[in-house]
Amino acid sequence: QVQLVESGGGLVQAGGSLRLSCTASGRSFSEYGVGWFRQPPGKEREFVALITSGDRTGYADSVKRRFTAYRDNTENTAYLQMNNLKPEDTAVYVCAARRGSNFYYYAASYNYWGQGTQVTVSS
Repeated sequence: QVQLVESGGGLVQAGGSLRLSCTASGRSFSEYGVGWFRQPPGKEREFVALITSGDRTGYADSVKRRFTAYRDNTENTAYLQMNNLKPEDTAVYVCAARRGSNFYYYAASYNYWGQGTQVTVSS
């Protein structure tokens, strides 16, 4: 069983930056892929970014070149660095994890989920 705890959300002005953290309990975190998803107000959940167990990354077109996913397996933590934030990035951000080395773009692929953290970008 893996538990995920997120932190780092908050209120920021457009153009600002935030870094989200997703810390996992348990062992073998390095064997897990981590996905980041978000749910804007009144909208469905959407894929944002992922990092595989082999440190490969994937991004939604809307966040490419602004967001960076990375991980520190010694800390059992995955990060999402978000730069040049826009009001349309406002959402609840959630991290998810699953064992495996592939690119997992779909929420249904993940077994474990964090509680979510609010990111609000003001214009």
